Amino acid sequence: MRKASLVLAAGAAAALWLHGLAPAEESASLRISSDAFADGKLIPKDHTCDGADRSPPLHWDGAPERTQAFALVVDDPDAPSGVFTHWLLYNVPAAAKALDAGVATTGTLGDGSRQGTNDFGHTGWSGPCPPPGSAHRYQFKLYALSAPLELEPGAKRAAVLKAINEKKLADAELKGRYERSKRGE
Repeated sequence: MRKASLVLAAGAAAALWLHGLAPAEESASLRISSDAFADGKLIPKDHTCDGADRSPPLHWDGAPERTQAFALVVDDPDAPSGVFTHWLLYNVPAAAKALDAGVATTGTLGDGSRQGTNDFGHTGWSGPCPPPGSAHRYQFKLYALSAPLELEPGAKRAAVLKAINEKKLADAELKGRYERSKRGE
């Protein structure tokens, strides 16, 4: 019976791998947070299109020892047209433990990190800007990678996610919310 369970578990893991859904190696230890907002809470206006539209400060710990780079994907799963990407950042050096507020919106940063093209058509961070009405959720997904991604600056979401999946060691998520008032309120 034990042998059959091991065979089933190995088969399930292989099926996940073949479908591009490989489980992260050490998800439980990698953590991401922000000094600007707590997990699940409101993102301050300063980090949105209604304010200065500066990326929020982020910090993390608990990366696997084999980490060679980090990637960050920020998206809004509640957008009317489907998942909307606000930030693609990759090849963040493995020694990095934080990002200051207001990361430059250039293709390549001073430390060699690269930024992709978000769904606004811009490079780097473009903050929450949902239509007036109910709050939208924003997912800040940090990935520890076994090697830097072989992508040029300006890459699109699909290419970044495909490359991440091939090198992912661990992941962590921070969620925020933002709501814009209905006009006239």
